[in-house]
Amino acid sequence: MTVREETERLEALTLCPAATQASRSRGRAREEEPCPLRTCFQRDRDRILHCKAFRRLKHKTQVFLAPEGDHYRTRLTHTLEVSQIARTIARALRLNEDLTEAVALGHDLGHTPFGHAGERALSEISGLPFKHYEQSVRVAEKLEKDGRGLNLTYETLNGIERHTTGEQAFTPEGRIVRLADRIAYLNHDIDDAIRAGILTVEEIPQDITGVLGMRHSQRIHTLITSVVEHSRDGALAMDPAVEAAFDRLYDFMFQAVYRNPVAKNEEKKSNDIIGGIFDYLRRHPEKLPEEYRCIQQQEGAERAICDYIAGMTDRFAVQFFLDAYVPKSWQL
Repeated sequence: MTVREETERLEALTLCPAATQASRSRGRAREEEPCPLRTCFQRDRDRILHCKAFRRLKHKTQVFLAPEGDHYRTRLTHTLEVSQIARTIARALRLNEDLTEAVALGHDLGHTPFGHAGERALSEISGLPFKHYEQSVRVAEKLEKDGRGLNLTYETLNGIERHTTGEQAFTPEGRIVRLADRIAYLNHDIDDAIRAGILTVEEIPQDITGVLGMRHSQRIHTLITSVVEHSRDGALAMDPAVEAAFDRLYDFMFQAVYRNPVAKNEEKKSNDIIGGIFDYLRRHPEKLPEEYRCIQQQEGAERAICDYIAGMTDRFAVQFFLDAYVPKSWQL
């Protein structure tokens, strides 16, 4: 028996009946020889962790554009926080922690530079309805490895695609990531907003903090504990009072932070940058890297330019814009 087979045997013995077992995966688009050491979901996790799109997340905005300070979240640190919260819940509920981790690590691979502002700008400028969760799947299926993609399992791709809106993932592990994503960003965005001076913890309504807690760690502990204590057989649930406070926190954050003019006063500049890059590449398609010129031939210029811009980090996009539009001084 290989190490992988022993792991699969242990999954069958220890995971709850609703868990997604690696040995019963629906498989990959391209069939592969099984790894003797890792289950299929462990391989998915490793492929995501080592891909280029994952590394670029460290220089992509979470909420605050170009923040001055080392402790603001980036898209990468957000991803790691989502992964840890999701794994904690999955382990406590005896669901498949490897699949949960793979979905969590891959859920934002397709996010644009400049956060959701970049996503909205690219959608408006390109004329294509750009959604980061769909782009994350596209990165995994097509854009990584010079067009070969990562060839992830169907379960991982489904969890990535459905991590934020619309229909829920068909696995409980994918549904955990969707919930963990919201738990993570609402709470760490409070922390960053306080750091930025646009919010104080005392401004959070008492009917929220009285249930969830005043401190960052208290709120996360309350939410995770509530999910673990009230979920059964793969169906996720919370205590009604905790869930109601969680929903009120979501509404509060949209008004106090996500639509705050101080927090968002740089977003118009990101729209201008993305719009300028898109227009420049439409006029100069020869500036696209080779792999995107192949996409241009197969799927059109707008699709290729969207893929290229979506993969940019914040600082790469800014530098590209400067190189394209700002005259350089003469050097002798």
